[in-house]
Amino acid sequence: MITEEKIRKIQGYKTWSVQRKVDELLMEDSYMYADLGIDSTPAEKKYVKNMSRKIYKAIAAISPLDGYILEAHMNEKDLTKNNS
Repeated sequence: MITEEKIRKIQGYKTWSVQRKVDELLMEDSYMYADLGIDSTPAEKKYVKNMSRKIYKAIAAISPLDGYILEAHMNEKDLTKNNS
């Protein structure tokens, strides 16, 4: 799984383009969600969601528009879940 250190490392790459950094962070995010299954514990699911938020914040620091869209989508999903 991705760590906060790896997120910071990807953010700090000087030779990578903004698009490459965003793509790499989104790929790491997708790997985390792909590893979840029906046997995943609530703690594992919470960890993945928290790390996903950190990834989205890192993306927002790199590419504000992409980050804004991703965070808005995640917040929309949270609102939908709470209202059901």
